[in-house]
Amino acid sequence: MDILGALKLGPSPAALSGAAPPATTPARSSVHFHLANAGAAALVAASLLVADPSLAFIGGGPYGKQVTRGQDLTGKDFSGLTLVKQDFKTSILRQANFKGANLLGASFFDADLTSSADLSDADLRGADFSLANLSKANLTNANLEGALVTGNTSFKGSNITGADFTDVPLRDDQREYLCKIADGVNSTTGNATKETLFCS
Repeated sequence: MDILGALKLGPSPAALSGAAPPATTPARSSVHFHLANAGAAALVAASLLVADPSLAFIGGGPYGKQVTRGQDLTGKDFSGLTLVKQDFKTSILRQANFKGANLLGASFFDADLTSSADLSDADLRGADFSLANLSKANLTNANLEGALVTGNTSFKGSNITGADFTDVPLRDDQREYLCKIADGVNSTTGNATKETLFCS
């Protein structure tokens, strides 16, 4: 449908008054017509974007065109996927499966990874777990080297057997808790979990 072609301009003020148009009217009228059509085109484009949000924003990181930030992704299967720098900020990821996924630099800021979210064998180097809840998450053999955590990041009840916490800035009480349950050696890095946590 030619939306712009269907647009009609009203008569000029000169035509309404009955006065003879000046010699330059055709040129001015042409400019007026093109400007009006350009404005109409912008309005049509804007209305389409408002009507269909998917046209306004396509993103969410490497995971296709799906948005993963601020979403309820309970039980979703991301196992084995390459999700480098993927944005999962504030998402609900209970029981989500990230087993063996490449999550290098991914953001789990304030995300809910409780109820057995599976991060086993995942590459979590440089991932952001600030304010995240990892209670009862499975971090078996995960590589968290250089991951970012805050004092509010919770690991209560997590399985960290073989997890590598090298250069993770843990608070003293977090480190003390993790040392009580630390065990195993990371099969990728060869580092013992207790050693990466500086357990005494």
